[in-house]
Amino acid sequence: MALPAEARHRWRLAEGGTVEIADLGDALLIVPAADGGLRSRLAEAIAESGGYSELAADAARQDADLA
Repeated sequence: MALPAEARHRWRLAEGGTVEIADLGDALLIVPAADGGLRSRLAEAIAESGGYSELAADAARQDADLA
């Protein structure tokens, strides 16, 4: 797969490298595999947001169907 030059340079993949891809259904999420990869980045984001319970409660407040 080819990535745009701007993204390769920003992610320091100009000389090649590994990325991880998450299929979101109607979109793909592409992230560099460095620093623990996608799972690690998601865990960090969840922790920074107050944890899974807080994210779930916030989603329920925003959409009653998710409660």
